[in-house]
Amino acid sequence: MLMFNSNKMFFLFILFFSTLISITSNSWFGCWIGLEINLLSFIPLISSSNNLLSSEASLKYFLIQSIASINFLFLILLKMISMKNFENNIMMSLMINSSMLMKMGSAPFHFWFPNIVEGLSWFNNFILMTWQKITPMILLSYYLNKNLLIIMIIMNILIGAIGGLNQTSLRKLMAFSSINNLGWMLSSIMISENLWLFYLMMYSMLISIMCFLFYIMNVFFINQLFINNLNPLIKINLLINFLSLGGLPPFIGFFPKWIIINFLMNNQMFIMTFIFIMMSLIMLFFYIRIIYSSFMFNYFKMKWFKIFIKNNYFLLINFFSFISLLGMILSTLFFL
Repeated sequence: MLMFNSNKMFFLFILFFSTLISITSNSWFGCWIGLEINLLSFIPLISSSNNLLSSEASLKYFLIQSIASINFLFLILLKMISMKNFENNIMMSLMINSSMLMKMGSAPFHFWFPNIVEGLSWFNNFILMTWQKITPMILLSYYLNKNLLIIMIIMNILIGAIGGLNQTSLRKLMAFSSINNLGWMLSSIMISENLWLFYLMMYSMLISIMCFLFYIMNVFFINQLFINNLNPLIKINLLINFLSLGGLPPFIGFFPKWIIINFLMNNQMFIMTFIFIMMSLIMLFFYIRIIYSSFMFNYFKMKWFKIFIKNNYFLLINFFSFISLLGMILSTLFFL
């Protein structure tokens, strides 16, 4: 079980509270205050005096987020000075969108994301990949530039799929997976905020299961999955959740992607749909590569060492994996 001291619980509460400040604020300045509180509450969670990697990651994160915040604050001040010209100014729109995209680690501002992820624990990675995207995404939806967003979506999908091909670190691989899923999320927020919320909930559920599994197994690299002789049930769980995260039918992860593809096809965006599907195949390729190594390879030197996980939450993970397996079939029957 993940244990937290009172300080970490306090900072988690502030993190949650700061998101509410931003998304319920009726002014841009209030949104900026929420973003700053969010930044200052996340830094103590990820920094650790005992770990140089996490200290470096927290410093990098602080610098990148500060640059995006300065850019955002500069635009707010410009808006206050020139109220009339602001709404129709394309340059302002592009800059606000860019600062929000930088905050959430979207391509082409993704350069910081895999490096910071490498220095964090699995729990902090889960927060960075899910909760930290909520505020910038909602602020982006207030003032989105459709043409810029379509370019960013395609870049996210391409970079997320191609960048993960040569990774051996599971944390970096999950980071590029997050960049790819961010492309899907941005396309869902262009369609409907309800669809975006549904996609975020599905993605959060799947990524939480993956992060929790890697945390209790204490693995950080692909080769650890076949060096350690894992229980077959754990391997099946990994298989189901990886394929669901990749968006393979009949798993539940395919359901929100199916809705997005349907919308794109109805709006005759065939090239974009083709890119989405082809890049999803690449994502599935490197997910299956991990599962294949886990199932098929045997490391004889470690034959005596068998991992059995005794954890109260493992039954819950099995339940969610079962939902993931049957969810798509049940949802399809429901809509029929």
